[in-house]
Amino acid sequence: MSSALIRLSKKAPEGWDAILPTLEMFDNKMKDAVNESHEGKRKHESTWPIHRIHYEKSRYVYELFYTKQEISRELYDFCLREKVVDGNLIAKWKKPGYEFLCSLAAINKGSTNFGTTNICRVPLRLRSGKIAPSVLTGCISCASCDKGAPIWWNSRLPDDDGGGKRSAEDEEIDRRAAALR
Repeated sequence: MSSALIRLSKKAPEGWDAILPTLEMFDNKMKDAVNESHEGKRKHESTWPIHRIHYEKSRYVYELFYTKQEISRELYDFCLREKVVDGNLIAKWKKPGYEFLCSLAAINKGSTNFGTTNICRVPLRLRSGKIAPSVLTGCISCASCDKGAPIWWNSRLPDDDGGGKRSAEDEEIDRRAAALR
């Protein structure tokens, strides 16, 4: 068990014991990702698993509280206050258009060359050329309209045709995007 989680266990509210094993699993995954060899990888590629684990851990607590309603407000606030999960990322998930944001680094305009957001925020259907993961986070797409969850570098891409049916809105967006190119 992680020493930080042991320290928190002494003053944790009711329900902590139920989520503790999963939080320990995420901590162990994070340690493995940090200690993983970076030989043969590009500079940012070694941080991709860290971004993904960070997302998954915060999403786990978020869904337990907001979607499944299995933990109390007191336990949720405790996790935020003790920085077990990322409160700023969870706050973004509550806003329209950011429901599945992969990382706060994806919307940090200071980390890109042209002062824009990361490529993973652009819907897949509006991209031209080869679809590749974000250099910074490893996320291929975390736009709310794509899949309902981030598509990571080691995930399968969703089918592009959507069953052959396209809405008039999709056609209009494609027409506008083509006019801009």
